[in-house]
Amino acid sequence: MLWPMLAIALGFCGIAVLGVLAARVFAETRRLARQVDEASRRVTRAAEDLERAAAPLAAHTAHVVRGD
Repeated sequence: MLWPMLAIALGFCGIAVLGVLAARVFAETRRLARQVDEASRRVTRAAEDLERAAAPLAAHTAHVVRGD
């Protein structure tokens, strides 16, 4: 009777450990998703800033090339 009870207890402990690890993976995945979202927003802002900064230079270059 001792061995079946020990097997059941060890099985329960194994499932509990897997549950804790699954919760940690879930939390880290959510944290990573937030970081990826923030990085994506920063890249988008930087691209917009670059476009705004490049517009006057492109216009000036167009005038020089056309000889205005």
